Amino acid sequence: MLMERIETGHGTLLPTPPGPWLPGVVQSVLFTWWRHRWALSLRAKYGDVISMTIYPWRKVVLLYEPRHIAAMFSAPTTKFHAGEGNRVLAPVMGQQSVFMADGADHKRLRRLMAPLFSRNAVRGYMDMVRELTLTEVDSWPVAAPFESHDRMRELTLDIMSRVTFGLADGPVFDRMRELLGRLLSMDLVILMGLNVPGAHRVGPWRSAMNLVGEIDALVYEVIAERRDSSDLTERTDVLSRLLLAGEGGDGLSDLEIRDQLITLLIAGHETTATGLAWALHELARDREVARKAATAAVLDDTAYLEAVVKESLRRHPVIFEVTWTLTEDVSLDGYRLPKGSTVMPMIGIVQNDPANFPEPERFRPERFLEGEVSPATWLPFGGGARRCVGANFALMEATEVLRVLLARRMITTDLRAPEAASSKHVAFAPAKGARISAPPLVEVGGDGR
Repeated sequence: MLMERIETGHGTLLPTPPGPWLPGVVQSVLFTWWRHRWALSLRAKYGDVISMTIYPWRKVVLLYEPRHIAAMFSAPTTKFHAGEGNRVLAPVMGQQSVFMADGADHKRLRRLMAPLFSRNAVRGYMDMVRELTLTEVDSWPVAAPFESHDRMRELTLDIMSRVTFGLADGPVFDRMRELLGRLLSMDLVILMGLNVPGAHRVGPWRSAMNLVGEIDALVYEVIAERRDSSDLTERTDVLSRLLLAGEGGDGLSDLEIRDQLITLLIAGHETTATGLAWALHELARDREVARKAATAAVLDDTAYLEAVVKESLRRHPVIFEVTWTLTEDVSLDGYRLPKGSTVMPMIGIVQNDPANFPEPERFRPERFLEGEVSPATWLPFGGGARRCVGANFALMEATEVLRVLLARRMITTDLRAPEAASSKHVAFAPAKGARISAPPLVEVGGDGR
């Protein structure tokens, strides 16, 4: 049985999975900088369940087989902690973030947050997403090429800032967006370094902590003002709804609300922007798919536009793997996975495996319209109890951005070769910024649709 607990002291102890014997430091360097190629070579040599050591000497188990991943996602939450793998961002996201929480704490936070991002709830943000996209697209150059990833990052920051805080245009919104923009553009090495004792007192880490402090002061000011707002119950932004979430003692504290807001901004900004940039990168190189997508935008064919988004996330996974840490020894397909091991489904390889998606190198949105795609082979939002709580919003946002954009602009590029993936912040983004040209269409509707 997959992901079954091992009762130690009875029978023969199962072997641990095979893997490389290189020093942990070497394995860490290879996994950090040449992850895709090395992970592929490891699979060819050792199989679908691989054990390795990552600095600082943590055992990691790589999973490549969908049935193993399905077993992991269906395992009881008592068998794993997923929050531990996110601790590196705790100084920014906060200790009470849904990303950091495990067990009963995570279950409570997710129960309070999930209604905010149901399919029905996110439809209420569609008009805002369209209006902001229209303003953004109309500011684009009409002839000169530009890096679309930068423009998508600006747009998704604007969208997420308004969705989470519900601020109207004005000095407070401008200040909030300016501070958040500085935070989200900060080098990931600096943000991760905030966990190092004493680092926050020197150099760029001190500046980073000062920035987080400025953001916190403004966030708590906005929270206090919103609590006293006369129209709180009528508002639909995330902050207002978090203030009303739960009953009595089950409500969220200001600290918990702060941590969820910052987490949503960090998790929902860069990943959606990068997914959209990859979509534009592909559309610029495939005239037939671009034509179909543009037609879908004009005819309000939501299914095809969403398929373009899903295919972009499949072909170019923004996050290469998810991480769950075992709280007990478990067995997986004849192997023993020791307590404390970090289990990683290799999203970047699974989604581009020809066994899971025929002709994986082709950008073919139709594959998401031809039948059900297994949640164990399409993994951009993780899975199981830790599936991204904002997945519905991310899909809606990206789909609506494409709807407006493709109804107003053609997407082309002057680059012959496809762009490689480069690790930027927490995402794998186009190395040259998804460079495109976007001349306007001859005729568009006044609302961009």
